[in-house]
Amino acid sequence: MGFSLHIYPTLPLIIALVCVLYVRSAAKWRTRSRGRPFPPGPPGLPLFGNMFNMPGDKAWLDFHELAGQYGDIIHFRIFGKSTVVLGSPGIIHEYLEKRATNTSDRVQTPVFEMLEQRGNFGIMPYGPQWRQYRRHFWQHFTSRATEQYQSIQRDAAHQFLARVLERPAQLRDHIRCTFLTTVLKVVYGVDIDEEDFDKYAAPFNVSAEGIAQALAPGKYIVELLPFLKGVPKWVPGFAWQADFGRWRAAVLDVKNVPFAQTKEAMAHGQALDSLVAKTLTAPGNADELEEMAKGIGLISYEAGADSSFIAVQSFFLAMSLHPDAQKKAQAELDRVVGNGRMPEFSDWESLVYVNAIIRETLRWHTIAPLSVSHAATDDDDLHGYFIPAGTVLLPNIWACMHDPAVYEDPHVFRPERFIRDGKLDLSVRDPLAFVFGFGRRICPGRHFAEASLFISVASILHVFDITPALDADGRPIAIKHSQTAGFISSPEDSRCTVKPRSAETAALIMGHGQASKRSIGESIDVAGITTTPPNQEVY
Repeated sequence: MGFSLHIYPTLPLIIALVCVLYVRSAAKWRTRSRGRPFPPGPPGLPLFGNMFNMPGDKAWLDFHELAGQYGDIIHFRIFGKSTVVLGSPGIIHEYLEKRATNTSDRVQTPVFEMLEQRGNFGIMPYGPQWRQYRRHFWQHFTSRATEQYQSIQRDAAHQFLARVLERPAQLRDHIRCTFLTTVLKVVYGVDIDEEDFDKYAAPFNVSAEGIAQALAPGKYIVELLPFLKGVPKWVPGFAWQADFGRWRAAVLDVKNVPFAQTKEAMAHGQALDSLVAKTLTAPGNADELEEMAKGIGLISYEAGADSSFIAVQSFFLAMSLHPDAQKKAQAELDRVVGNGRMPEFSDWESLVYVNAIIRETLRWHTIAPLSVSHAATDDDDLHGYFIPAGTVLLPNIWACMHDPAVYEDPHVFRPERFIRDGKLDLSVRDPLAFVFGFGRRICPGRHFAEASLFISVASILHVFDITPALDADGRPIAIKHSQTAGFISSPEDSRCTVKPRSAETAALIMGHGQASKRSIGESIDVAGITTTPPNQEVY
C-alpha cells in the first residue's frame, strides 16, 4: 500500500512531462519540415514504421508494383529512419544527377565496418577523403587512359577462349578467372597461372558473396540497431555473425594478399606500372598512401571483377536462349572481322549488332537492380515532399530497364530495339547510362568495364556457338531467365553448351591462346573437333 501511495502522486507529473516533450518534438519537427509531408508510401506502425512491410528479397519487383499505387517517389520509415525509392528515369535524373550536391552521400552502417570495407571509396561518405581517393583512381581510368590496358584485356579474352576450348564444363570458373586476371594485372601488376587461380578466386568468391548479401538495404537488424554488432554468434538469433566472420576474413585476404605481392615485386623493380604501385609512389604521406592503395585495390577487385563476371554469365544465357540474335551477331563478325583474325578494339564501332547485344544483356539482366544507395546530406524538398537528412535513396534501375513505355515487351531479349537504319539508335534509353550509377557517384571504372565486356563478347561470338544445356540423354534442358536476390543479382541458372563454330575457329583460338602464353594441351584434335562432346553441358 505504501508503494502505491508513493507512485500515484507522481504519475500525473510523468504524463504531463511526456506530453510536453511530445509537443516540443512535434513543434520542432514542424519547423524542420516546414509542414511538408513525407512522400506517399505503405502505412506503418507507431515506432516500428514499415519494419514489417518493407520489401525484402527481390525488392525491386515489389517497389515496381507499389509504384503503380504510390507513384515514382515511395517512402518507407523504420525506427525514425527514412528510405525513398526513386522509380523512374525522370525522377532519378532530377534528384541524383541535377541535385548531386545533396544526394551523393552514402549512409554508413555497422555492416561496412563488419565487412572490413574501410577505404572502399565506393561506399565512403561524401567528403574530402572520398574526393581524394576518387580523383586519384579516375586519372588512371578516363576513356583515354583505359586504352593502355586494351592489350591486357585482349590477351585475357584470348586465354579465356583457350580455356573454354579445352575444358568447356568449367565455364563459370573460366569467366571468373578472366576478370580476376585482368584486374590483378592492371591494379596490382600480378600475373597468375592457372595453378594459382584458387589462391585468389576462393577468398574473392566468399567476399563477393558477403558484399551481395550484406549491402542489400535493410537485410540485417544491425543496420537499425548498431549496438548488436558485438553480440556473439552463439546467442540465439545471431547465427548470421558466423557469416560475417567468414566474409570478413575473405575480404582481408582480398585486400592484403595481392597488395603484399605488389610491394614485394616493387622491391625488385617490378609491377611499377600497376595502379597500386603508382598510388604508393605518389607524393604524400606514406602511411596514408598505403591505406589509399589498399582501398582503391579493394574496390577495383570487388566491383570490377564481380560485375563483369555476372554480365558475361548473363550473355551466355541470353545467347543459348536466343539463337537468332547469336546468328545475326556472328554474320556481322564474319563480314567485319573475317575468318582469319580475332576481333580488335578497332572494330568496336563497326560491330553495331554486337554492341546492341551488350546493351540488351545489361538491360535484360539488371546486375544491380537497386544500384548502390545514395543518401541525402541535408534536409531537402522533392516535388513538395520532405526528404530528411540521411534518407536512403534507392534508384530502381530494374524498373527503368523494364519500362514497357520505352522497351516494348521488356522481358523479351531483343537487341534490335537499340538499332535504327543500321546504326545504334541514340534516342533509345541506353542501359549504360543507368547500370554504372549516377551523378558524382557514377562508377569511375566504367570505361574499363565497357572495354572488357566488348572484347570478351565479340571474341566469344566470333569463335563459339552457344546452345541450350543438354541432359544425360542429349535433350535440351528448359531454362528460364530469373535473377537471384541480393544487392548484386546473378542469373539463377545459366547453364549452356559451348563448342567451336568450326575447325578453323578452333585453330584460331589455339593460335591466339598460345600467343597469350596459354598451353591448350596435346589432346585436342582440331581437325575432328573433339574438344566438346556433343552433349557437353557447360555451367
